[in-house]
Amino acid sequence: MPDVVEELKKMSQKKGFENKNDFQQLLEKCKTIALSSADVEFLTELYSLAKKLYIRNTIMMSLVFCEDIDLKDFFFKAFKKERYLDMRLTAIRGYANYATEKEVEKLMSKFIEILMKRPENTPYNYQEYELIRSAFGLPYLVNRFGYACFIQAYAQEEKQYNAMPDAFKGHFTINEKGNYVQLRSPEETTKMLDEF
Repeated sequence: MPDVVEELKKMSQKKGFENKNDFQQLLEKCKTIALSSADVEFLTELYSLAKKLYIRNTIMMSLVFCEDIDLKDFFFKAFKKERYLDMRLTAIRGYANYATEKEVEKLMSKFIEILMKRPENTPYNYQEYELIRSAFGLPYLVNRFGYACFIQAYAQEEKQYNAMPDAFKGHFTINEKGNYVQLRSPEETTKMLDEF
């Protein structure tokens, strides 16, 4: 099998590579393979250049598994760069591999502050909640680290999630490897949301 990252390097030289399905599918494989220092260097560079959220998010999800390579600064910068809470949480997950609890608390207090404002701005923010509460998100951080800030954030998210009407719940999740899992058919989801 050809080297995944070498193939990505070749593809990334072509115009419009971010929009190509084969590039995105190959990038997804980075979540399941052992990455070398050179691979990580390429992916962090690609992250800094990527315009598409999907590309940046997939790169971050791949790099959270590289605990033997110091990516503390990368994840700290990613937290500051990203605007969506699920992507910020992925950055925190990576950052927590190298940071102290006190350092993590600083980022989590900002995260919780933004989370608490979500119902005002986006009352039925079900997609972001599902990502945050998935096996890849806050439950993982609570189980692995047990920090009070993670427990507090999870309780806050669950409170907001449970306050939403049932029509917005349980359509999909993310598994422990960061892969999308459909829980309802697209037709069923559309029907429930339309009826609401």
